[in-house]
Amino acid sequence: MRPEILFSLFAPLETLPGVGPRFAQLFTQLAGPHVVDLCWHLPSGLIDRRYAPKLRDAEPGRIVTLTLVVGEHRAPRSSRQPTRVICHDETGSIELVFFHAKGDYLSRVLPEGETRLVSGKLEVFNNALQMTHPDHIGRLEEQAELLRVEPVYPLTAGLTLRTVGRAVSAALKTLPELPDWLDPAQRARNGWSAWREALLAAHAPAEEADLSPLTGPRSRLAYDELLANQLALALVRAHQKRQSGRVTRGDGRLRAAIVEALPFRLTGSQKTAVEVILADMAAPGRMLRLLQGDVGSGKTVVALLAMASAVEAGAQAALMAPTEILARQHLETVKSLAAAAGIGVELLTGRDKGKARAAILERIASGEAGIVVGTHALFQEDVAFRNLALAVIDEQHRFGVHQRLTLTGKGQGVDVLVMTATPIPRTLMLTAYGDLEVSRLTEKPAGRQPVDTRALSLERMEDVVDAVGRALAEGGKVYWVCPLVAESEATDLAAAEDRHAALAARFGARVGLVHGRMKGPAKDKAMADFAEGGTDLLVATTVIEVGVDVAAASVMVIEHAERFGLAQLHQLRGRIGRGRDKATCLLLYQRPLGQAARDRIEIMRETEDGFRIAEEDLRLRGAGELLGTRQSGMPVFRLADLAVHGELLAAARDDARLIFERDPQLESPRGVALRVLLYLFERDAAVRFLRSG
Repeated sequence: MRPEILFSLFAPLETLPGVGPRFAQLFTQLAGPHVVDLCWHLPSGLIDRRYAPKLRDAEPGRIVTLTLVVGEHRAPRSSRQPTRVICHDETGSIELVFFHAKGDYLSRVLPEGETRLVSGKLEVFNNALQMTHPDHIGRLEEQAELLRVEPVYPLTAGLTLRTVGRAVSAALKTLPELPDWLDPAQRARNGWSAWREALLAAHAPAEEADLSPLTGPRSRLAYDELLANQLALALVRAHQKRQSGRVTRGDGRLRAAIVEALPFRLTGSQKTAVEVILADMAAPGRMLRLLQGDVGSGKTVVALLAMASAVEAGAQAALMAPTEILARQHLETVKSLAAAAGIGVELLTGRDKGKARAAILERIASGEAGIVVGTHALFQEDVAFRNLALAVIDEQHRFGVHQRLTLTGKGQGVDVLVMTATPIPRTLMLTAYGDLEVSRLTEKPAGRQPVDTRALSLERMEDVVDAVGRALAEGGKVYWVCPLVAESEATDLAAAEDRHAALAARFGARVGLVHGRMKGPAKDKAMADFAEGGTDLLVATTVIEVGVDVAAASVMVIEHAERFGLAQLHQLRGRIGRGRDKATCLLLYQRPLGQAARDRIEIMRETEDGFRIAEEDLRLRGAGELLGTRQSGMPVFRLADLAVHGELLAAARDDARLIFERDPQLESPRGVALRVLLYLFERDAAVRFLRSG
């Protein structure tokens, strides 16, 4: 149960003065559904309203706060013209300009003959001072409130800065005094204030420097959030370790047959990964391991050898992928090798229906299927395994932790191996996978070709199309990636459908098309045609980012490369260079290039090292963007910025480990305060893992 001291922070937004149902909906979109979400919504800028000159001395172009006597209201001659209110002080006069002013609003807020405070941007029009739609109009007694530095908050359509500012102020008034969960020595060392003071200070910047994530108040808040994250991961990990595992030890005969059937020899890092995984499976505790390897580093083969070991021990293994295309690709890789060892393999996806599905479920339940490959259809209720010992989950960041737990619930003490081809920077690794041990595949299997990466302006489109023609004439296969599916009025980006039409006019039926809006079967057919020879030039959106292996594909054109993130460019490029032919990636960009886009393209030309690319991507884009956080199992941080707060994360991890060693049930006075911290950052699930929690 959430502690009572936090009830006010987790109250609905409608409990704040001035926030009705309509505003509550908008605030929920902007920040979240609770009062605390507005507290986490920190300022991104500021407006200094302390400049309060007489009209004669006022500098145009600046934000000013003026004390004015209200004069004549001049109504517009037509609805297109504004209402003008003439005001003055003892040194001059000014026009306040209002478009589409409603009813008696102006006569109410600016009554003729009264003195009012008016704040906004001062301009000159026709040699006269003017202010269009002042930001604030107030009475003289509001002077202290108005003559200040006003925080500027990120907004959403339908909310003004004033509305958001008022709601945040109201939210901050509900802040309780919470027990401090930080070590006093650490607070003193960093010069950090108490939690409540830090949050209030973060919402009251006095100058631009106060907006930096490295200021004392913001660093303290970021640390609190990171500590909650690391402590929650430590609790989850301890809980999973406490659950009894199983000893799964194969005799090696099936693995030997698979290795014999491989068209290449295992790399050093593949062998090391297999050894470590088999040792984990043979230990009595549960395995929770992440296998991280670049595109084409041979993760699936490592997973297959682990799954074969489970089958040798008389059990079953499951491999879950985020999309049907990827599941089918894994099936292709696994099936022929598994057949060489006599292992039965089944595929289960959402597309399987009726009798066909019932037959597959029967083969899984009877144990006839030693290995089951599938999508999230694997953890539906009617899927029952005879004896599931190992769950392999591909591209984990597309699944939440709860889905990982659901699949492991299909057996007793199931070992978990998570794979990702998205190289993840160390800082993100600690926050998203802190509950997992990590193995890395650092080499590519023999035979993988380096990719020659070049950057060209879109003005050279004709040269690029000619080069594609030459590649096709030599029997090559080509990917052409576009950022959007169809032309929209809001953007001039190349659309996949239009590019397909243009290229088909030149190369005819050899040009295929695949994009995210196509239905599953149509998408699979387009991919299969390209892989099997029906088409040789595939125009695609990023659906091919994790897609079918086509060894003959040796050229990739990425149009509007400046619109893609580094990790995405790297994933796309990884689709080529899988065969014997020399591979070329052409990055087409629109001039002029911004600095960040130039940096991204330069890094792509310099290196194929996915881990270096991931670190650079984090530096250039920040963590929130990196893996499309909100759609995935990655944590969303409100106060911490992993690109900036890497050192704080390392400290939080060490702190969490120490706390856990000394007080695993969080029962000491600091432990009780840390429980409040976990609830404050909505890590409620982790608190349930405390035996006395």
